Amino acid sequence: MTSECAASAAAMNSVGEGCTDMKREYDQCFNRWFAEKFLKGDSSGDPCTDLFKRYQQCVQKAIKEKEIPIEGLEFMGHGKEKPESSS
Repeated sequence: MTSECAASAAAMNSVGEGCTDMKREYDQCFNRWFAEKFLKGDSSGDPCTDLFKRYQQCVQKAIKEKEIPIEGLEFMGHGKEKPESSS
């Protein structure tokens, strides 16, 4: 991801207006951890997990409030494994 692309992603608002500040806080935490720890070989843990969980709960609440249909969609996130490819 280029720095321009990362800046665009960080500047995006969340699906729920009340979640945007949480999204930005999580994005900053994750980007800092990814650049300063993970890319340098330290994969000992993601310090942003609690921020992610709070943001995820906020988004789930906003989706319900806005009645956005999500039936049949699978979401990736902490604790979810990537499906195995059938190739």
